[in-house]
Amino acid sequence: MNYKSISSLLPALCWAIMTEKQICFDCCSFLEELPKMSMSKSSNTYNRMNWEDAEFPILCETCLGNNPYLRMMKEKYGGECKICNRPFTIFRWCPGRNMRYKRTEVCQTCSKLKNVCQTCLLDLEYGLPVQVRDYALGVKDDIPKTGANKDFFIQAAQREIDKSDGTTLVGPLAEMVDQRQNELLNKLARTNPYYDRNRPHICSFWVKGECRRGEECPYRHEKPTDPDDPLSVQNIRDRYYGSKDPVADKLLNRAKAFPVLKPPEDKTITTIYLGNLGEDNVITEDDIKNYFYQFGEIRSIVILSEKGCGFVQFTTREAAELASEKTFGKLMIKGRRITVRWGRPQSQQNVIGQLVESEHPAYQDVPGLPGNIPNVDFLGPNPPEDLPSKKARMDASTAPGSSRYPTPSFHLPPPSVMPVPPPGLQIPPRFAPPPLIHHRPVFPMNVPRLRPPREPKIPDRFPIYYPSQDPYHMASKDLGD
Repeated sequence: MNYKSISSLLPALCWAIMTEKQICFDCCSFLEELPKMSMSKSSNTYNRMNWEDAEFPILCETCLGNNPYLRMMKEKYGGECKICNRPFTIFRWCPGRNMRYKRTEVCQTCSKLKNVCQTCLLDLEYGLPVQVRDYALGVKDDIPKTGANKDFFIQAAQREIDKSDGTTLVGPLAEMVDQRQNELLNKLARTNPYYDRNRPHICSFWVKGECRRGEECPYRHEKPTDPDDPLSVQNIRDRYYGSKDPVADKLLNRAKAFPVLKPPEDKTITTIYLGNLGEDNVITEDDIKNYFYQFGEIRSIVILSEKGCGFVQFTTREAAELASEKTFGKLMIKGRRITVRWGRPQSQQNVIGQLVESEHPAYQDVPGLPGNIPNVDFLGPNPPEDLPSKKARMDASTAPGSSRYPTPSFHLPPPSVMPVPPPGLQIPPRFAPPPLIHHRPVFPMNVPRLRPPREPKIPDRFPIYYPSQDPYHMASKDLGD
């Protein structure tokens, strides 16, 4: 075929491209219609009719933040879904003050398929990773991850969502009816939002010591965690498909370490103790009976309103063990968490006291030791029955004329001393005071001399039990003696 034949085919070729039809280069005739060309940004599987256009994102309470005056920015077809690679509408917002801006990562079809948040990819009802939720519910993930199978599965899920009202679950989760009765999910569920997850990332320049923005820096100025921590490496696809998720592994390990209520060895005990019932009589006997009757026949129910507890006695031991196993740590009646324990018979009420006595056995006294020191009676053999109070004694000591505060003399001389006459006057001889007589002190004679106290001797009736009890043993006396 020369250039002339090619030039003759150019008009037909251009018309074929415009009308999306095939042309035969030999006879210049149209063969059949070409398949519709895809106008997607990344693949030739979808056209623009399959692109997602949403008006509001699907978010959890934590990602949405605590700011009631939220400004949501919307960008139509602003990015590709991290799971199905389809263009979708992106939402961007700030959850609150001193928080980082967040955005949606997956499309709403993938979010509804797993019932997860579009940003954090955690379960919308329990706040748990997909791996933990599927493990607790026994759901097997059969979603294709790559290739044409994934595209076909997403298309089928989108058609199923379009047929529903948009609020019902699709996929394997639609078959799980009693999700709220699951024990593991109720134990691990996060009931309150955790807003610290929205904090800014750590400033890498501050870690290097090169950040010059100071307080204006939008990132955190904190030391990073251990780089070897498995929680520091997380992946969106692993979180969505529930495989190799370090957060899920941590929660599952915590679930394995939960305490277990062991039944007592006494097979005659069939009573379950219920605590935290409250003193307001909100939980009645009928409420307890309606809940525990599913485990077996009940013999009696006793509620102690003044103590906020109660007892449920079953007719068989098997029913009591089943009730304790199913209700321990997860019993909720009228929105109140009830404490579940095994009851004890009255014969075992003093078991704790017996254990304390067994830990401190009584030993025989060592012979030869001195007796107990008697109490010193500072008030004498017959103390007064009515002693004055401390305030009365203080008032008596501070009263005028007491020994502590003597009565003022107003600069008067003592009564036994004659006042000195002024100069130039003489006192008559008969009024003159007698001369002062100085006497030497008189000491009593033949007073016995005081001696230091002697050491007490050990009576002979007490034999020496230890060598250290011997008064003549080395180092038993003072070296100064």
